Amino acid sequence: MISIIIPVFNEEANILHLLEHLRSSSSIYVSEIIVVDGGSTDNTAALLSDQEDVIFISSNKGRAKQMNAGAAIAKGKTLYFLHADSFPPYNFDLEIVEQIEQGNLAGCFCMKFDKNHWWLNLMGYFTKFNHKACRGGDQSLFVERNLFKNIGGFNESFIVYEDNDIIRRLYEKNQFVVIKKWLTTSARRYEEYGVWKLQYVFLQIYWKKYRGASPDELHTYYKTKLSL
Repeated sequence: MISIIIPVFNEEANILHLLEHLRSSSSIYVSEIIVVDGGSTDNTAALLSDQEDVIFISSNKGRAKQMNAGAAIAKGKTLYFLHADSFPPYNFDLEIVEQIEQGNLAGCFCMKFDKNHWWLNLMGYFTKFNHKACRGGDQSLFVERNLFKNIGGFNESFIVYEDNDIIRRLYEKNQFVVIKKWLTTSARRYEEYGVWKLQYVFLQIYWKKYRGASPDELHTYYKTKLSL
């Protein structure tokens, strides 16, 4: 069975829509949905208070910390980490279970944006390829519980780049598959900052990490360019 873990921060505009999508798009393999709040100041908590099929908990802010907190209480054999603005394909849970049964213990879906822009379309196209350079957290991540524990979970030193860090460690274990079904994610950050500015910041973060930058250095650079 699958435990879905969703880190949130001020997601009142998206979270109920995502929950409705998960309910209508899954089959029988989702055992629980865990939403981990990082200190929202909007109505996120209130909106989730009457969602009987949702486990709502709080943790310190930071996706790595929030996702680890969700994983710590999850009961499912498979953990599925999902951003609040990413919508997995129909029967996503069945697709994940089939991969686990084949021995593929971690992976993601192909991804497309909800905005028609040639560069975003191109980035989405490259997510079909099983290479760590084509990966990102918006594509979601499933990982078998014991494997997640064996690699140490998310590195909470990272405020940004946490998804790429854990994906790198999964590739080092030769445990990563890309399911050829399309997840749709929001382009809201690109709309907020502009496609080229945001893409430049992300490329600089990858380059700085490649050259040995620490998690704190990556976070400091991110804060100087974009608001968290």
